[in-house]
This record gives sequence, structure tokens and C-alpha cells, in this order.
Amino acid sequence: MESTPRIRVIVDLLQEQGRITVAELAERTGASEMTIRRDLDQLAEQGVLRRVRGGAISLLLRGEATPFAIRERADTTIKDAIAAELDSLISDGETVILDSGTTTLAVARRLARRRVTVVPLDLHAVTVLSRGPEVTLLVPGGRTLPGSLMFTGHLTALSLSALRVDTVILGACGLSVRHGLTSNSLDEVPIRQQAIGAADRRIAVCAGGKFSDAGFGLVCPAADLDMVITDDGAPAAQLAAMAQAGVEVRTVSGI
Repeated sequence: MESTPRIRVIVDLLQEQGRITVAELAERTGASEMTIRRDLDQLAEQGVLRRVRGGAISLLLRGEATPFAIRERADTTIKDAIAAELDSLISDGETVILDSGTTTLAVARRLARRRVTVVPLDLHAVTVLSRGPEVTLLVPGGRTLPGSLMFTGHLTALSLSALRVDTVILGACGLSVRHGLTSNSLDEVPIRQQAIGAADRRIAVCAGGKFSDAGFGLVCPAADLDMVITDDGAPAAQLAAMAQAGVEVRTVSGI
């Protein structure tokens, strides 16, 4: 198993079990115990776990979001394909609010090459978009959340309330017709809702695995979205339900 999926398996198992041994992780991933120890040391430096003799103890609560740096390395081919599809739907001169997240960060890399106006909702995207020679960058301000570096709070909401944009591009911790578009951070919910209210067109971008997840903060019902862009690994029944709810669904190859 390659490094990125192996790290994700380790984090998922730790969150599920709370404590796990090096030997068990080596058996579950097919990696050597030496490799697992290096992985655990790396995750300990990121605050994901605490090393103990023979294994590790999770420092993440059950259901808590995986650290941004780990999520960013996952499903990169899928995220790039989703970003390319989204990029084809944006016209030169368009105004866009870009949500925080790892898939939307892939979108930021595309938009940095375009002549567009972008309001990014996190500092990761600000860094990428600031390199774009023709991008007009509007930074909303506010305080940033650890890890995701998403802007939140009164100043962010006040900035967004003064805007009207063509498109908002939303990430998701979870997405389904039953639960809607959800987030694991209640601090993020009102900012995303403000962004949705400011936009004429609402597009969600997420890997197919997000259709099996649900955060505890409701951002909006699925029917409030105009379009979802995901990969062909998304559950067919979920995509059919989205289409039935009036949401245009576009899929890209996950290969």
C-alpha cells in the first residue's frame, strides 16, 4: 500500500479503535513495522496521535475531521479531474466565492490561471490564487480555524453580506439527499450559508466517498444546489437521488 492511502487507513483505524499496535497496523496495511513506526512518528508530529510503547493512541475525537495536510494528499487524481471539470464551467470575468477544503484547493490551482475574481474562504487558497497574474483576489478577513485556515467569525460574515457573485463553489464533509451538504465544524456552517446566499449559482465539488459521510452541521439541503461534480466512484443510487431532487450531476473518471 502506498504512503497516502496507508496514512489514511492508519488514521481511520485509530479513530475507530482509539488505540492500536504497530503489529496490527503492519498486518492491516501490508507495510513493514519499521515503515509503520515512521508513519506514526509523522502523525504524532501533526498532533493526530500519541506514541505509546508498541503502538499509538488517537488524539482525534470520533468523527473529528482528519488533519488538512493528510486530506490534501488523498485522492489527488480525482480532485484534479473534478477541478478540471469545474474550470470548464467558469467564464472569464466571472466572480466566484471559493469554499475551504482540499478539493476546492485543487480548483484554486485551476482558477489561478484564469481572468476571474475570486473570494477564497481560506488562507491555503489565498496563497495559491495570489500567484495568478490575472486573478482579482478579494480576501474576506476574519479569524482562521486551525488546520483548514478557513475564515470565520463576524468580519467574514460581514464581508460576504456585502457581495453578490456569479458562482459559489462548495466543498463538503458529507453530501446526500437525506442529510444535505454537511460540515464537521459548526464555526464553518454560517459562513458557507452566507456564501450560498450571495451566489446566483451553487456548485458542490466532492469525491464520491463523501456521499457515504455526514457531518453534524447542516450547511444546506441538497435541493439548494444547482450542480454536483464528483467522480464515477460515487454511489449510483445517491447520484440518482440527487438528480431526482433537481440537482445536475456531473461525474469524472476517478482513474
